[in-house]
Amino acid sequence: MPHRQLVAKELGQLFAVFSHPDRIRIVEELRGGERDVNALQAALSTTHSRASQNLAILRAHRLVSERREGRHVYYRLVNPDMARWVLEGLRFIEADLEHEQRRRSAIEEVRQLWQPEPGPSSS
Repeated sequence: MPHRQLVAKELGQLFAVFSHPDRIRIVEELRGGERDVNALQAALSTTHSRASQNLAILRAHRLVSERREGRHVYYRLVNPDMARWVLEGLRFIEADLEHEQRRRSAIEEVRQLWQPEPGPSSS
């Protein structure tokens, strides 16, 4: 497989991991350090099962690792730069919002320009 195809495939798989909002939020929660599944469940306001399923996906893609301490399992980011990378994604959302705001302003301006002028009322 040519190098570019291999790299594109790997990046596609990585981006797919971030296609679920809970996984993005888990990465953000782990930005500050280790958390157990109960803390992540509470932070995400989700079920234990859903938090565990998303952690399993992140673990399968080697984005988080676990450390066991008795009955507790603590998760951490394998590469803490991942949280900064996700944060950088906000720039793309902001750019889209700026574009959207310009569109809304233009629409409102045109709406005002195209409003029919009040005509004489027929009595």
